[in-house]
Amino acid sequence: MVAVPSQAGVRVAAVGDLHVTRDSVGKLQPLFSHVASRADVLVLCGDLTDFGQPDEAQILAKELTSVGKVPVLAVLGNHDFESGRSDEVRRILQDAGVTLLDGEGVEVQGVGFAGAKGFMGGFGRRSLEPWGEPPVKDLVHAAVDEALKLESALARLRTPEKVAVLHYAPIAATVEGEPREIYCFLGSSRLEEPLNRFRVTAVFHGHAHHGQLEGRTTAGAPVYNVALPLLRSRFPEQPAVRIVELPAAPTERGREARLPA
Repeated sequence: MVAVPSQAGVRVAAVGDLHVTRDSVGKLQPLFSHVASRADVLVLCGDLTDFGQPDEAQILAKELTSVGKVPVLAVLGNHDFESGRSDEVRRILQDAGVTLLDGEGVEVQGVGFAGAKGFMGGFGRRSLEPWGEPPVKDLVHAAVDEALKLESALARLRTPEKVAVLHYAPIAATVEGEPREIYCFLGSSRLEEPLNRFRVTAVFHGHAHHGQLEGRTTAGAPVYNVALPLLRSRFPEQPAVRIVELPAAPTERGREARLPA
């Protein structure tokens, strides 16, 4: 999946929270066909299936044939673990040509992509700390482990442009609009630390179906919430996918592509 970047830049199409069910046959093909003619890489930000069932993954694998030769990168989301069969879901998608990222980095057309699921825990001063009962400590340690996966993946990349792919949100700004009582379940500030340290170009995540379309890390990197329900509600007349063009020149920053519908 390594290729020479074009002078026009690399167009990244991103969407998450597909929540594929047994009734999804044929429903995503128009979206993926749209991506096939307008993007250089497709990024899927978790909750690919609704209950983490292998038959749901098989349906998604068939739907993805509409994307043609566009490389597909993905991370899993919490729904993909629901049935305890995430390994089967992963295998089915990998057999279909999807590159699953879980602490790994990969280069596509000169752009580096680092992926991890991420985890919950809250943001800023309201973040959960590892104090008290063992289950609380276990939850915080799980969030730290996911942040370390992301850090490890970013550290392996040697490209000027680095893109982070997550399911959970790394900043609070893109979950605003959700009930405040559930903010802590939608992401963790611990994920933002490696993003700032490695000066990422852009971040894509899902999970917050009623959040905001974008925000920025404290270091200024754009963060895009690409949850499918959010994109559909904000852009009902357009295909529910976010397309961002990353520059071929290392001195530029990511900019959203203005592509014809």
